Amino acid sequence: MNRRYRKTIIAGNWKMNKTATETRIYADQMKTLLPKAKWCEIVLCVSFVNIPTAAKSFKDTRLSVGAQNLHYAPEGAYTGEVSASMLKDAGTKYVIVGHSERRAQFGETDLMVNKKARAAVDAGLYPIICVGETEEQRELGLTAELVSLQVRAALAGISADKLRRVVIAYEPVWAIGTGNTATSAQAGEICNEIRATIRHLYGARIARSVTILYGGSMNPENAYELLSQPDIDGGLVGNASLSASDFTAIINAANQE
Repeated sequence: MNRRYRKTIIAGNWKMNKTATETRIYADQMKTLLPKAKWCEIVLCVSFVNIPTAAKSFKDTRLSVGAQNLHYAPEGAYTGEVSASMLKDAGTKYVIVGHSERRAQFGETDLMVNKKARAAVDAGLYPIICVGETEEQRELGLTAELVSLQVRAALAGISADKLRRVVIAYEPVWAIGTGNTATSAQAGEICNEIRATIRHLYGARIARSVTILYGGSMNPENAYELLSQPDIDGGLVGNASLSASDFTAIINAANQE
């Protein structure tokens, strides 16, 4: 799916899965399966301990390594945390910020998401900022309003120049890891709302350049239809990214014109 103004990204999120040995095996499989992507950037977000292994295993390939979280402080007494500069030094290019599981299980607020996103761009990383609604919020008809507010909060204080490093991922919480998926029309409508919010904040030219992903049980069967929506520029893929063949199938769908 060629995007005239922005790049297409397929990003895998392994969550808390795979050991270093399994990462190396996966890398060998991907090197065999990996298509010659025309305009699709491929990202694999692994656990902290697997970043060095992934960075080494995917060196000299088209695949970039990402992290799944970071701390907003540059350094200090934050036991168990990892800073943006540490991630970059370890070989990451991207980092997921504000995933719904972090918000729900670890109490991450919009303010924390914003601080992490700003720390990421300041360090030269590319944050993938996640926004989305719960099933209850969806049933109340609050999706568009809520997602717009999340986008505004996440981007507060990020300049237009630094926005070029930001990727937004719409992940309806009710679809994460459930096998349920928003219809392509539903997903496209909310991604259009996200772009409209960015347009209001930064202007039309910049809004056209921001990559927006869909995350919510994307798989080889539904990827092409979702990616056919004009405001969906790629995917944040969870379970399907754990299989090299399934992940490659989604990448292939993104490379179709």
